[in-house]
Amino acid sequence: MLVALALASCGKGKEGENTPLPPARQAASTANGEGGVTPMAKRVAVLGLLNKRNGIVQTVSLHPGQSVRWKDMIVRLRACEATAPWEDEKLTGAFVQVDIQQPDKRWARVFSGWLYKESPSLNVVEHPIYDVWPKSCEMTYPAGPAAPAAPASSSNLSSARKSGAPDGSRPSASTNEAVAGPPTDAAPPPRAAESNAT
Repeated sequence: MLVALALASCGKGKEGENTPLPPARQAASTANGEGGVTPMAKRVAVLGLLNKRNGIVQTVSLHPGQSVRWKDMIVRLRACEATAPWEDEKLTGAFVQVDIQQPDKRWARVFSGWLYKESPSLNVVEHPIYDVWPKSCEMTYPAGPAAPAAPASSSNLSSARKSGAPDGSRPSASTNEAVAGPPTDAAPPPRAAESNAT
């Protein structure tokens, strides 16, 4: 009886089993991959490899932590990320390390950093023979916020006065003919000499 009372007082009883996690704890579990985001070790990145000498392109699929050797080049994938579907800017990136075997048989790292599919010029593998770029990163996300609803209707007509119509006319939506609009008493734009005078 004392044990049951102690468990009930510290929240370990049956009524505490189905309580949701506090928001801070939920965020931590999502960051650790428990909330629906694919854990890093289970993601798959598809990389393109190019030999500039002969134009041969190789496509490889790697999990983070894996590497592939192609001729005298080793490509290691350390991580890959893709922005969530509800984000405005879509980016697909891979953290890649490229090692090249030198003529004296030593391996030298020629690149280590993030490469982005959507902006390849942001960070490039600067090597005279080889090039590497990300093609995709397969991962999942938990359900995010709903996509914004599209407007019910929109008009292609602007309320602004057209530049070629001094009387304020604007084209009709059905016939593209000029329709006289109400006259406006807008002030003319300032002349260059007036706007530069201080």
